[in-house]
Amino acid sequence: MPPPGAPPVRSRPDPTRPAVLHLDLDAFFAAVEQRDKPSLRGRPVVVGGTGGRGVVATASYEARVFGVGSAMPTAQARRACPNAAYLAGRFSAYRAVSEQVMALARELSPLVEPVSMDEAYVDLSAAREGLDAAAVADVAEGFRAAVRARTGLTVSVGAGPSKLVAKIASDLRKPDALVVVPPGEQHELLAPLSVRRLPGVGAVTGDRLVRSGLRTIGDLAAADEGELVRMLGRAHGTGLLAFARGVDPRPVVSEREAKSVSAEQTFATDLTDRRDLAERTRRAAERVASRLVAAGVSGRTVTLKVRRYDFSTLNRSRTLPHATSSAREIAAHAAELLEGVDVADGVRLLGVGVSGLSEFAQTDLLADLLGPVGEPAGGPGAEQHPPEPAPDEGAVVPGGSAHPYGPPARPGWLPGQDVEHAEHGPGWVQGSGVGRVTVRFEGPHTPPGRIRTFREDDPDLVPADPPVFDPQRWAAQRDDPSRAAS
Repeated sequence: MPPPGAPPVRSRPDPTRPAVLHLDLDAFFAAVEQRDKPSLRGRPVVVGGTGGRGVVATASYEARVFGVGSAMPTAQARRACPNAAYLAGRFSAYRAVSEQVMALARELSPLVEPVSMDEAYVDLSAAREGLDAAAVADVAEGFRAAVRARTGLTVSVGAGPSKLVAKIASDLRKPDALVVVPPGEQHELLAPLSVRRLPGVGAVTGDRLVRSGLRTIGDLAAADEGELVRMLGRAHGTGLLAFARGVDPRPVVSEREAKSVSAEQTFATDLTDRRDLAERTRRAAERVASRLVAAGVSGRTVTLKVRRYDFSTLNRSRTLPHATSSAREIAAHAAELLEGVDVADGVRLLGVGVSGLSEFAQTDLLADLLGPVGEPAGGPGAEQHPPEPAPDEGAVVPGGSAHPYGPPARPGWLPGQDVEHAEHGPGWVQGSGVGRVTVRFEGPHTPPGRIRTFREDDPDLVPADPPVFDPQRWAAQRDDPSRAAS
């Protein structure tokens, strides 16, 4: 991120050129899993929370045939597609691939706006002049080929005179597609599409528009502005009308300054023990503090987020007289906020956040070294320990999970997790339970591997880093499968 206070680089799209690209990696999480696990290629794969409260993050195209999609409860997905591989996700692997793709995008233009790990906008006009549809198509095809060669994955690209058109175009022929929309053809492209394709049209707004006879973007473009304002409010109504008419002046911004830093944890079962919740609050505060320090920023407002047993969400905040990145200070304020929350009926999610960010301000160092009354933290004579390492985003904490898409099926080995066995080498967890863990031994450059089952506490079986993807070996294997190394 840029230094706090520095304006991000941005430019207004040229409405006469299809120079804005929208890049969207196809079924990203699932595609990485299929790349690294040859036994899953061509099979339905679902990545997300694998427990009863889990939510689907990404479904492979093979799973989408059965109606499985993002944000669907995992339990519903299992009923629709019981034979899919349900994996908890490996965010370090996804992040590594994302960084490679974004680096390739920045070779096209200095104006790259990441939207998420698998999406970004690129404004080619910042690096090239006189771009017509043919020239844009050549650039985009070269980028798609580079992504395929570097990562083994496919990316769909839409190009148009604005973010709106580029985003819609990238989704029209997925997967592995390129759609370039010259400015003179954007109205023809948009008119027959459903109004639900427009940003800002969710389920409720979409239903209201359809009930009013506005089913397509063309219908909306021809609607009376006053009627839309009465129906949706001025800001929303005029904004959707502009989008429907192809008007989108939003710039491509090279970086998004973080407005807050937070850490959340969803629990496999509702928690009611206040001491347990206080300890989890402390751990979340430490994770937030480490991220603040890594980013070189600090913040003034500490927020506690509590989602209760009935899915109601409470947010409690406190603004400090000074900015801080101190784990102990953030934890202390978050703990005090927790004391004012009734947890007797159960808590299913707990989060700590810091906002109001500014340049790193070295706060009173005693805040991390001393307790509230000037004694070493924990009281006089207390033994000092280094902070407990923060779990990875996909790691399991006993009794809960930091997984953002819901808790895993059970604490322990996660389905899809990378492991290494002293005798059998690298592999991944297919499943676990009743004291056993089943592992398939294979990798991105091997044929489908053999399966072995071990005790969950087998000392020869340990967690491992994601396998290293080698583009040259991948290309050789793709061209001649018999060359795959076992």
